[in-house]
Amino acid sequence: MGKKHVLDITGMTCEHCVKAVSNSTLEVSGVSEVHVDLESNTAEISGENFRIEDVIEAISEEGYQATLATK
Repeated sequence: MGKKHVLDITGMTCEHCVKAVSNSTLEVSGVSEVHVDLESNTAEISGENFRIEDVIEAISEEGYQATLATK
């Protein structure tokens, strides 16, 4: 069974930002799917055997801040 996490992303302002966050997230080992929503400033990540800390770091390296979304 795969994992799914939702992250709040700070700093996105355009579709280029969405693509940068999406591409960096997909490079993390184990991530199979990502949906980034500019309007809600969130990213939904799913896959197998990935560490959410690695995803947050990859997004941070692109210049955005990511935190686990609170429900």
